[in-house]
Amino acid sequence: MRRNDSKPKPDFELEHAWIEKTGGPVAGIDEAGRGPWAGPVAAAAVILDPMNIPAGLNDSKKLSAAKREELYEEIVRTSIIAVSLVEPRQIDELNILKATLWAMRSAVVKLETQPRAVLIDGNQRPDIECAQELVIKGDAKSLSIAAASIIAKVTRDRIMKELAIQYPGYGWERNKGYGTAEHSGALNTIGVTPHHRKSFAPVKRALEA
Repeated sequence: MRRNDSKPKPDFELEHAWIEKTGGPVAGIDEAGRGPWAGPVAAAAVILDPMNIPAGLNDSKKLSAAKREELYEEIVRTSIIAVSLVEPRQIDELNILKATLWAMRSAVVKLETQPRAVLIDGNQRPDIECAQELVIKGDAKSLSIAAASIIAKVTRDRIMKELAIQYPGYGWERNKGYGTAEHSGALNTIGVTPHHRKSFAPVKRALEA
């Protein structure tokens, strides 16, 4: 199924196509937090109500933090959602790709209504027992994936802000666990926390030092 990638914002075309094929419902799946050195990966699955889709949905990276928070509340109010987290210990045991795919599958399993089809951001297929479509840059193409990207991002950002209070000095309230200069410096001066991913190279180097 080909799309016009020049379209500036996501729409509901893919969802409509799968609803026609399967009878629906259709869930969008996305994750947040694959790259950071600390904190969990969050995966979200969202089934939008076709008759009540929040206005302004877009790739979470293209929205301000305030707009993401606003849309998060709208999505929760109008949609069926589920979130799954994978903590750093699991990430270290599984590797980041397997941990992310596990979280995606877990989020779908948690949905109170099971979808007939899922639209997955990216090019990796999780083990989900229904029709699937992989959508590269799906959060910019599918409204359901865009909604999932917002739920995953806001969920994870809130967690990192809470962890920043418990573990000050790393700047997690700002960098959300990503590898900024502030975070790198804190690894060297304060050390590694239980919320760091010890299999990630910068954290591994800090442990060895």
